[in-house]
Amino acid sequence: MSDYRKKTWLPVIMDGFVVISPVPEPSMRTALTTAQVSLTTQRHGSSSPPPERVEERTLTFEGFTYGCRIVHQSAPRTAPLLLLGGSSQNRHSWQGHEKWLAPLCTVITVDLPGYGSADFLPAHYGIDFLAAAVQHMLAETGMPPVNLFGGCFGEVVGLRFAQLHPESVRRIVFCGAAMRLPEIYTDAVPRLSQALERGEIEAAAGGLVELFMSNPGAGQVRKHAAVARLLHHQFMNQTPDELKKAVEHNTRLVAHGCYEPLPVPDVPALVFTGEYDTLCTPQMGRELAATIPAARFTTVKEADHLVTVERRQESSELIGRFCTDRPIDDLPYCTPVESPGAGLACATAHR
Repeated sequence: MSDYRKKTWLPVIMDGFVVISPVPEPSMRTALTTAQVSLTTQRHGSSSPPPERVEERTLTFEGFTYGCRIVHQSAPRTAPLLLLGGSSQNRHSWQGHEKWLAPLCTVITVDLPGYGSADFLPAHYGIDFLAAAVQHMLAETGMPPVNLFGGCFGEVVGLRFAQLHPESVRRIVFCGAAMRLPEIYTDAVPRLSQALERGEIEAAAGGLVELFMSNPGAGQVRKHAAVARLLHHQFMNQTPDELKKAVEHNTRLVAHGCYEPLPVPDVPALVFTGEYDTLCTPQMGRELAATIPAARFTTVKEADHLVTVERRQESSELIGRFCTDRPIDDLPYCTPVESPGAGLACATAHR
């Protein structure tokens, strides 16, 4: 029996950190195989070389099959970039960002056990197990230390991974992040659960949109109406397997929590979110940044919790600039960059 498991039976239904998955998941997988296909040689307006190939890997960890996608770059400007997205994203969800990220470095996405096309993972497997699966994937694919991005639920897994495997992390970028489950999430879960139990999928979908997107009166958000429609459509069209995994995800998240006060590696770090994020608010992001040595914090203008969808190019540029050590101050789409972790970094330096 694995040490990663803790038994719990909490009746939670909703998906805690949904983000948009624009590319359908392939319906077939083969175990322990590698599929390689050529990518376009278009440079997307970048002076960097285009990625050469895409590699699909299917792996097994502790008896659970899962997969990863690697967009290789033969002339990288920085370490490989590992993207851990939200709980309803899959390894294909970041293809729209590759236009800006893949010319810079090798890009890795993953369907961890319990998510995407991977095997179902019972909720008594917690966040430590998922962090260990990330490390397993990097070891199996022979990756050097990575630049780590974690968005929404991906931040929960990413932070635990960085805490438990600091030797594998070169830089950290977190988006839509929090040290605790937002009250509006824990308050909404029972209502949405009851709606699903009564078969009221339309009502549950409406509640989901309200939970993850800001009130239209909060401030101007790019593509707000279009993203709201897309989010509603995504939820209405979930398969039984996706719904089952979403239920188990929320049970896992509520049962195990999203934060442990463990040391964080002292590497360059950035936390950001949309300026109108009402789920994981900017203040929650600042609180997390304050626990990370030398972490910087900013918000992206005209965006909310789904900032990487609403402002795809800008969020990709912000991630790419940070991971290649280019300035991120005075970007026109960001608020002034703060340093909430400066005090912690100073204290760490004087130990």
